[in-house]
Amino acid sequence: MNRREIREQIFKLLFRAEFNKPCEMDEQAAFFFETDDNRAALADADYIKEKLFKVLTYIPEIDQELSDKVEGWDVNRMGKVDLTILRLAIYEIKFDNSIPQGVAINEAVELAKKFGQDNSKAFVNGVLSKFADKLPPGSDDS
Repeated sequence: MNRREIREQIFKLLFRAEFNKPCEMDEQAAFFFETDDNRAALADADYIKEKLFKVLTYIPEIDQELSDKVEGWDVNRMGKVDLTILRLAIYEIKFDNSIPQGVAINEAVELAKKFGQDNSKAFVNGVLSKFADKLPPGSDDS
């Protein structure tokens, strides 16, 4: 699997966390990989599950930051697909040094295009811009 496919699998599993208790996520992951659409090599499946549980660990902190930074919204008002995409991307931006910030944002927008509603792409991009590190004025990005 390539990185985009792996991220999509993580997203799908993380989405299940909206409808299941944390203690049920091991079982949900096992069910997830039993279907033909979600089959993964053992190494990929292990990575996907590992990252899923890391993201789950940070959800309270991520949700608090979302509620603080996005005026007029809190996590209870956001669509479940958009919220799941944002949680994954914010985890990658803030806690996963192996993923460049730009990649995390671009991949989140791609997930929003594929799984979200018509306005999801713009919403996800706008929210993530509040989490992106800003370059100091006059600095060169090259």
